[in-house]
Amino acid sequence: MAAGRENEGEKRRVYRDHNLHVLFGITLMAVLGVTSITPAFPRIIETFGISGGQVGLLITVFTLPGIVLTPVLGVMSDRYGRKSILVPALLLFGIAGGMCAFARSFELLLTLRFFQGMGAAALGTLNVTVIGDIYSGRERSAALGYNSSVLSVGTAAYPGVGGLLATFGWFYPFLLPFLAVPIALVVLFSLHNPEPENDQGLKEFFANVVKNLWPRLKNVKVLGVLMASLVSFVLLFGAQLAYLPLLMSERFGASPIVIGAVLSGASLTTALTSSQLGRLTGSYKEKTLLKAAFAVYVVALAGVSLVPALPLLILPAALLGVANGINIPNIFSLLNEVAPADNRGAFLSINGMILRLGQTLGPLFMAALAAPVGLTGAYLAAAGLALAAFVMTVTIVR
Repeated sequence: MAAGRENEGEKRRVYRDHNLHVLFGITLMAVLGVTSITPAFPRIIETFGISGGQVGLLITVFTLPGIVLTPVLGVMSDRYGRKSILVPALLLFGIAGGMCAFARSFELLLTLRFFQGMGAAALGTLNVTVIGDIYSGRERSAALGYNSSVLSVGTAAYPGVGGLLATFGWFYPFLLPFLAVPIALVVLFSLHNPEPENDQGLKEFFANVVKNLWPRLKNVKVLGVLMASLVSFVLLFGAQLAYLPLLMSERFGASPIVIGAVLSGASLTTALTSSQLGRLTGSYKEKTLLKAAFAVYVVALAGVSLVPALPLLILPAALLGVANGINIPNIFSLLNEVAPADNRGAFLSINGMILRLGQTLGPLFMAALAAPVGLTGAYLAAAGLALAAFVMTVTIVR
């Protein structure tokens, strides 16, 4: 889509574009792997006789493969095409993830989650990469905002769906990844995207990747944005998705349905906020939005640690959603802006590796803090991490 198409009519076309709808399906799978199962964590702990730290491994082993595979798959997508990576990734994600429902030992469950994570490694990065391939300028920002809204709608819906399914049995939420199989077929036959054209030899191709990426990765602003991405996903996957269900269960005795409802409310505010990214970036600088998001994180995480009753938890949970709604699409937009066209997949996969690292470290970060100081202390420490990120955006991201 041409860069000059940036009037109101074309912005409406972005929303209606069939290719974007197909990418929405990939996005919904990218967030399914964690948000749908966390409401079942208390039931999984009870069924397998494991600790809160051990159940967090279901997130860690899922996100761990992406730290290594995401940059590799990003480079491969630049060399061999987006679909050649996306379709097998969706199939592996769907089949391995769905088979988790039939695991009857925690060890087998962790193994299947690892293979599911291998499939997931490409999804959250390549969907954004293809958006960058198709759109440009304000259309790209609008498309990324819509995509982030869909992502947030998924993260809003999945905890409720997962919590409802978990009331019938811990394993029912794990059936949902089978949906990725038909989506893989839709991507194969119905996604019309410009594929990279590379007839270079592999040695020349990789040399060109390094040549294009290295100057950008040395840029202090880019490094600051990548660090902001890391902290954002540590907080999202540690403080919100992994440990907020445990806090609600331990402190307030909340049921899976209630846990899912609170997480869904947080994600709904993310969806509403991210849908306004186009307006926000039109009124405020990206650095200002990053600072605002981390300030909101600080207030929200401190609030979670101090609330005395479950109904009062709704407000800080919603504030977490607002911070995510500002930060995540804004970070993707900033990185897309500086990505080299010929190596967009490789460049954005660096952020994919960073966010997978954040997803992996998040539960471990909270577990390491919760063991000695309890959940209250862990959330105060998470607020301190958000404050450090706020200071970083003030001093580094310019």
